[in-house]
Amino acid sequence: MDVILHALPLMIEGAVISLLITVIGIVLGSIIGLIAGLARLSKVKLSKILGTAYVDFFRGTPLFVQIMLIYFGIPGLLNSLNEYWISVNGNPLLSNTSMNIWVAAILSISLNSGAYIAEIFRGGIQSIEKGQMEAARSLGMTHVQAMRYVILPQAFKRVIPPMGNEFIMLLKETSLLSVIGFEELARKTQLEVARTYASFELWLTCAFVYLVMTFTFSRLVDRLEKKLETE
Repeated sequence: MDVILHALPLMIEGAVISLLITVIGIVLGSIIGLIAGLARLSKVKLSKILGTAYVDFFRGTPLFVQIMLIYFGIPGLLNSLNEYWISVNGNPLLSNTSMNIWVAAILSISLNSGAYIAEIFRGGIQSIEKGQMEAARSLGMTHVQAMRYVILPQAFKRVIPPMGNEFIMLLKETSLLSVIGFEELARKTQLEVARTYASFELWLTCAFVYLVMTFTFSRLVDRLEKKLETE
């Protein structure tokens, strides 16, 4: 019990960091996802190809691999380019090729979340009756204006519940950031386990903290869904 009481403040600190990185990931992922979702619905072939390629890659590969690719792969690529530049010009192209751990965490979580949110937005937009767009165009609106003022406001209302579920999923997946040493809840627990060897007690407590967070947000999402159904 003493081990848990000693570790709990550190684990709560880690839980706050997990929540923070999840919120950042959802906000940036929503922006990326909206752009990618609209690109997938675009009649411009290149936009559709790029949007589909992005979604397929980040939905079709494990988040673990994406984290490793961003944190280790990108600096490795930049280092190789830097070495080539030195061999050609004699001076380094970049003074620092390492990746900041917060930047890597935000990038990996946001890009991964954006791919799933893109599909949420695409589904939400496609769920709006086609007559809405036709009616808006008949009133003299351009396609962009109709999308902005008619389609998207209705679609946003429909995507709120699945966005809540994406938040919960992303909150759990932040635990994978521990592989690069990012000190969220799982990493804080891992460090305490290494210090005390109290594996069962601390990992059980970690699971309970995750459960409290996900259960709370699950209930909030359920209440939000019911409220939207009655409106």
